[in-house]
Amino acid sequence: MTTRPIPSTQEALPVIGCGTWMGFDVAAGSAEHQRLPGVLDALFAAGGRLIDSSPMYGRAEAVTGELLLAAAKQRDTAFLATKVWTSGREAGIAQMAQSFQRLRTERIDLMQVHNLVDWRTHLETLRGWKEQGRVRYLGITHYTASAYPEVEAVLRAEKLDFLQINYSLDAREAEQRLLPLAAERGVAVIANMPFGGGGLMRRLRGKPLPGWAAEIGCASWAQLLLKFVLSHPAVTCTIPGTSRPEHMADNAAAGADGFPDAAFWRRNAASLQL
Repeated sequence: MTTRPIPSTQEALPVIGCGTWMGFDVAAGSAEHQRLPGVLDALFAAGGRLIDSSPMYGRAEAVTGELLLAAAKQRDTAFLATKVWTSGREAGIAQMAQSFQRLRTERIDLMQVHNLVDWRTHLETLRGWKEQGRVRYLGITHYTASAYPEVEAVLRAEKLDFLQINYSLDAREAEQRLLPLAAERGVAVIANMPFGGGGLMRRLRGKPLPGWAAEIGCASWAQLLLKFVLSHPAVTCTIPGTSRPEHMADNAAAGADGFPDAAFWRRNAASLQL
């Protein structure tokens, strides 16, 4: 899998990760839970590392921690990203401490302020934790264009390692200001919702792939949509969510080859009639 550098350290990060929203919020012993070790196997077999979660995602953090506890090699390799999603200093500290417990780890690679909730308070805490080595990177997240003005203001005002933001073929507003600003500020970008929250994939399902998909090594709609997201030079990685091993393997294959330039997408994307 292709890797890209995290600007603040130049650490190489594989371009395809795994989101855990909904897919990992499952009961132990369920059929869905029994599939999840195969999801992580597919991610790591392809060279991926990043697993993104949040206390907002129900059991997802705890399930991730349980799965990694049972797979020592994956645990050592994983790049763990989660979030803080509450208000107040003490509440934030308590919630983040709970995330450490659920993920069965003493160090989290990336802690993000989820949807900018009380971001000033939590970033102050996280800077101290970063100095102590409890977290390696800090960042902010959002998923909707209506929040972009505030996201931009925080990006300009604060020193961050990561921005997580929505970006997909049918939701390209981040191209206008946020992605260029992240590149200018030396901030890594995690693209969430690369399939448009699922709606885009539903619209495309059943349609034949365009002939030009083969030119860029895409054998599925998922690969084509991920290639688009990763074609933007400011995007460090993307985190399609899934609970199925075969989908994880298909997603990961999109990170294995080169990525077309903007001119390619201008010539061809309109033919999809989204």
